[in-house]
Amino acid sequence: MDIKLLYPNAQKPTYGTEGAAGMDLHACLEAPVTLKRGERVMISTGLAIVLPEGTVGLIYMRSGLATKHGLTLTGSVGVVDEDYRGEMFVPVINHGSEDYTISCGDRIAQLVVTPYQRVEFNVVEELPETGRGKGGFGSTGR
Repeated sequence: MDIKLLYPNAQKPTYGTEGAAGMDLHACLEAPVTLKRGERVMISTGLAIVLPEGTVGLIYMRSGLATKHGLTLTGSVGVVDEDYRGEMFVPVINHGSEDYTISCGDRIAQLVVTPYQRVEFNVVEELPETGRGKGGFGSTGR
């Protein structure tokens, strides 16, 4: 997979372990950024990539930052389409109880590259019945 380091301090994504599905994305900053409680900020990765045809890059928050400090992505999951060639950013919000500082090189998110399938919708009058039917959120846990 091709990658372009856009700035001198940009770091190539790395897998933390042999079995890791996500590659760690590192903050690419000129100076540390402190997020106050409730504040949102776009964090640069300094990276542009070429995804393999038929794949999408999904950006997730690192679980440790979410559980220990309350940092999450503003949109839950970031989507990098295979035809996007611009810089990848990580939109972070601080839901924690304290301010949090992100420094250059900090591992801030994970990139998972996965296949996707494009579909075409057919408008129909009725949908086939299932055992679940129209049961919504929580309906399968009863």
